[in-house]
Amino acid sequence: MEKAVEEEAGLSKKIALMTAVLATVGALVSYQSGSAQNEAMFLKNESILKQAEASDQWAFFQAKSTKSHVDEAFARMAPNAETSAFFLKSKEKEDKEKAEIQLDAKKLQEESRRLGEKSEAKLKPHERAALALSFIQIAIALAAITILTKRKELLWGSLGAATVGVGLAISAFFL
Repeated sequence: MEKAVEEEAGLSKKIALMTAVLATVGALVSYQSGSAQNEAMFLKNESILKQAEASDQWAFFQAKSTKSHVDEAFARMAPNAETSAFFLKSKEKEDKEKAEIQLDAKKLQEESRRLGEKSEAKLKPHERAALALSFIQIAIALAAITILTKRKELLWGSLGAATVGVGLAISAFFL
């Protein structure tokens, strides 16, 4: 009987140690997952900001385009060559500015797209890490139930959940 008590105490100590290690791994996974999520949100916000800037540039492009068309119409209807030349010169200026604005808007849109893709890439490990953390928590819970119920077969479930959790964590951040 004394040997069974010693075996049970030894098993309890091993399970307690495993639980402590799993809790530490869980804390690290949680930190990394939160960090990845925060970075993804930052990148997504930057993407939205760049898209808003691009939208502003496109609106400015439209305004310049409209002004260019108005200048062209006024040049055609001008009563004399001097007035016509003034509006044609204004049209040229608007067309030049319009081309620069269009280039700027395209660059901003591209930067927004790139930041959005980076944000999505940062979220992929977060999703796997969250799943890993769930399996690690299940493993800790099963380990505690193993000690309370003294049913050693539950330990296999705990070890299986821990293995899956650690494997998912590794795949989330290192693969």
